[in-house]
Amino acid sequence: MGTYAQPVADPDDRYGVGEERLLTGATVITAVRTVASVVLAAWAAYEQDLTLLVAALGVYWVGDMLDGFYARVRGCETRIGAVLDIFCDRLNAAAFYVGLAWLEPELSPAIFVYLAEFMVVDCFLSIAFLAWPVRSPNYFFVVDRPLWLWNWSKPAKALNSALFAVLLLVTGWMWLGLVIASALLVLKLVSLVRLARIGLPVPARTS
Repeated sequence: MGTYAQPVADPDDRYGVGEERLLTGATVITAVRTVASVVLAAWAAYEQDLTLLVAALGVYWVGDMLDGFYARVRGCETRIGAVLDIFCDRLNAAAFYVGLAWLEPELSPAIFVYLAEFMVVDCFLSIAFLAWPVRSPNYFFVVDRPLWLWNWSKPAKALNSALFAVLLLVTGWMWLGLVIASALLVLKLVSLVRLARIGLPVPARTS
């Protein structure tokens, strides 16, 4: 294992597994913002309207912040909700970025490198928390602090989800977007290597 510490669950169980249920206020918010954002993105593609597409992105981002905030404040954070949120994020991101590539095809190289990073590598990293008794990737510092800092701390999440989209929309510079998307992909691959070196815990086989 080299210099990696053995990951352990939080001893106070502040971030551990609680009561699991699918239907909570937070998951309802997740479902509503997902449907609303996808509908807006589809409408934007049909109308060839960049303003509608930006609105779809705004609904996705605001809804994503709102469902997490609601879950923490109302005490309804669940692993089911975390996984649903992760998958819905990917659907919303795909709807926006495919729409952007449709409207601005010259941005496609940068967009599809970013989608490879976000929808495949980052998705795998994000659901890896299920191998440990924590509620969501937001609490992965219990398992490994560097991975949490690189991927799920607030600055890391802002960098991964917001910077790329804002840069493309404001500047339209494909090559700069491609550099940023490639750098994010490298960071996620490095994170994947670290995760592999830590080792995903595998439950013992029972009869």
